[in-house]
Amino acid sequence: MFGLGWPEILALVVIALLVFGPEKLPQAAQQAGRMLRQVRQMANNARNDLQDNLGPEFANFDPTDLHPKNFVRKHLLSDIEEEWQRPVNPTVVTASPAGSSPDGASSSVAEPFAATATAELAYGEIPPYDSEAT
Repeated sequence: MFGLGWPEILALVVIALLVFGPEKLPQAAQQAGRMLRQVRQMANNARNDLQDNLGPEFANFDPTDLHPKNFVRKHLLSDIEEEWQRPVNPTVVTASPAGSSPDGASSSVAEPFAATATAELAYGEIPPYDSEAT
């Protein structure tokens, strides 16, 4: 729930046992559980009140979307994540050969920028270098 593993939970139980003692530990655990349940209920009520008062145009509103990390991921990085998830096959070339377009007319694309098939480099082979690109 909070990123705690079994060793951390065990350490917290041992510390609670030492702080509260074996007689008061069940009462403390019961009070902590009751308090956690009340906090969850208050948060759910606040979220429901907010959604009810915002109106139908905010029917899909989720307060967790306002967290900066989620906001950036949803609005700025969603296109990038979609690009990363697409399978890429570098051997498939869909562009036409240099100097021509799909309809047969010649294009004004410069030779260094023309689409060509890229083959995998052999061990020790140096990749092509474009001095104008750097």
